[in-house]
Amino acid sequence: MSDNRIIIALIIGLILLIGLIVKTKIHTFLALIISALFIGIAGGMPYENVIKSVTDGFGGTLGSIGIIIGFGVMMGQLFEISNAAKRMALTFIKIFGKGREDLAMAITGFLVSIPIYCDSGFVILFPVAKALSKNTRKSIITLGLALASGLVITHTLVPPTPGPVGAAGIFEANVGAVILWGIVIAIPMVIATLLYARFYGKKIYQIPDEEGNWIRPEKSSLADINDYTIEDNEKMPSTLIAFLPIIIPIILILINTILSTISKVSGLEIKGIYSALSFLGTPIVAVGIGLIIAIITLTKGMSRDKVIKELEVGIQSAGIIILVTGGGGALGKVLTESGVGADIANSISKMNINPLLLPFIISTLIRFIQGSGTVAMLTSASISAPIVLPLGVNPVFATLSACVGSLFFSYFNDSFFWVVNRSLGLTDAKEQIKGYSIISTIAWAVGFVTIVLLNLIFG
Repeated sequence: MSDNRIIIALIIGLILLIGLIVKTKIHTFLALIISALFIGIAGGMPYENVIKSVTDGFGGTLGSIGIIIGFGVMMGQLFEISNAAKRMALTFIKIFGKGREDLAMAITGFLVSIPIYCDSGFVILFPVAKALSKNTRKSIITLGLALASGLVITHTLVPPTPGPVGAAGIFEANVGAVILWGIVIAIPMVIATLLYARFYGKKIYQIPDEEGNWIRPEKSSLADINDYTIEDNEKMPSTLIAFLPIIIPIILILINTILSTISKVSGLEIKGIYSALSFLGTPIVAVGIGLIIAIITLTKGMSRDKVIKELEVGIQSAGIIILVTGGGGALGKVLTESGVGADIANSISKMNINPLLLPFIISTLIRFIQGSGTVAMLTSASISAPIVLPLGVNPVFATLSACVGSLFFSYFNDSFFWVVNRSLGLTDAKEQIKGYSIISTIAWAVGFVTIVLLNLIFG
């Protein structure tokens, strides 16, 4: 198909998508599917390929995180009705002190997402953020964005998550050095995004009411935001029982990640007990185990009918998140299959620019076009490595340059964009973009400036 034709189709399709979401009564899910179909057909893809890309993208995305979302929201519902989420909130407040709840969320996300996917981490930890918002009256926008940024930054930069590991392998970079420098670069990124999360949380002051519905009280409520007390004399589980459904899945996923990394590095096959542990650490299985633990430990004294009813409430709330997330996956798949990302990336690789900029720019464009950070960094690494390595670029910083580029402006074609915004209760497209889209772009910009400075000093 013509390069110019698919690029023009891409531009018109993205304008169409934004217009449908912002200006019409068409639901976001339908808008995503319409735009995906339009870009594919207008770009010259065969009709049957367009349909296949849409269905494969929808199914592929939900196959990886749809079940996790369902399990996670059911677990979150049990956290709320059992007061386990309130116990978690009390624990975090005691550790970090009043006024630092957003810092607690950012640090938690920063640490948790090193071994597990940020989608899984957000679904597992969001009930804690919601409980903190409910009990402290701090905006869920601040807490949720702080959690999301902490998760996505280390997920993008720090092995053993698959993207950084794969990019490091392509650039032949030392994985240990990528871990070290990835953490160093991630710290200023988290600080910058936390500051913006605090700013935006004041612009959109949103908290859950007693029934868990999102409300926006008058901003005068912010005057005494830290002047609160949380009664801990009501019935709630112990700290260990409250955190157990979260801790166990994280440990299992961490074990799975370590075993997979060892297997790839050593070339040895995982067998026996290690194979069983690896299976249990698969995100779907691990979060499912967490849900079972929550049902067993948090519903004592509740009738079977009540528990089933509450689980169904969680399933209902997951429906829209799952559909919209799948729609984003469908759009991303069409953009990937159309080849527009590879065409633009190859054109850039022929330009005379600073070698360290090459993986960053290619990754940035591919990320914007098709939504997947992992695809962006790996594609960028594959295209740029043969060009930049002979020029003497530090392979560690080249790897991290590709990784940081993959954070650029998360929007409608990124599944994590929908997981975050729908969980936060943001349905207005402008508010969504001013929130997580800007957060991811701030991380992108700060990360690249940090890499350039470090490369000047240590490269």
